[in-house]
Amino acid sequence: MTTDDLIARLSADVPKVRRAATGWRLAIGLLFGALVAGIVVVATLGIRPDLHHAMRGFSFWMKGAYTLSLAAVALGMTAQLSRPDGGRLRRAWLLAVPVVVLVGVGIVELMRAPPGAWPGMWLGRSSMACPWIVLALAMPIFAGLLWSFRRLAPTRLRAAGAAAGLSAGAFAATVYCLHCPEVSAIFVLTWYSLGILLAAAIGALLGPRLLRW
Repeated sequence: MTTDDLIARLSADVPKVRRAATGWRLAIGLLFGALVAGIVVVATLGIRPDLHHAMRGFSFWMKGAYTLSLAAVALGMTAQLSRPDGGRLRRAWLLAVPVVVLVGVGIVELMRAPPGAWPGMWLGRSSMACPWIVLALAMPIFAGLLWSFRRLAPTRLRAAGAAAGLSAGAFAATVYCLHCPEVSAIFVLTWYSLGILLAAAIGALLGPRLLRW
């Protein structure tokens, strides 16, 4: 029996998998995790009381656009790395786009503000707590993505874990926007990004252990 004959026999009774099955499974795990993170925000931190008013301003949508852009790119990377034929990450460079845009917004904000206001814009009122809150909120989302991976077949486990952690961190930061009153782009660029990177680092550490199949 040749190798091709063996492969043909082994795959003869394997049911076909829908093209979008991977994306749907990741989306389900992510949405369940995000729901848990949202419940945690409502139950422990609370929704910011001026949310309705804040949604009319630029800063709220600036934060959401930044975190959701990162999340979308990271989720695409996660989907690619969830398959054994993941290959080279062709669109990883897109992660730099929202970062560069936010850097530009931050520079404009600093130019318009007096230098004496810069430390307050950077540190805000919650800089010491923000990254850790984002990291904590990322954990249920990361757990949801790990559930999604149970029926997937990643081979680059550390990279897949990092991508899943990055996705979880970015979506967690989006959920955190419902509570966070900070308005400065440089605050978001520094402290939100730190929380997201911490989640990605933990994903990279845990990936080889938790994604093995």
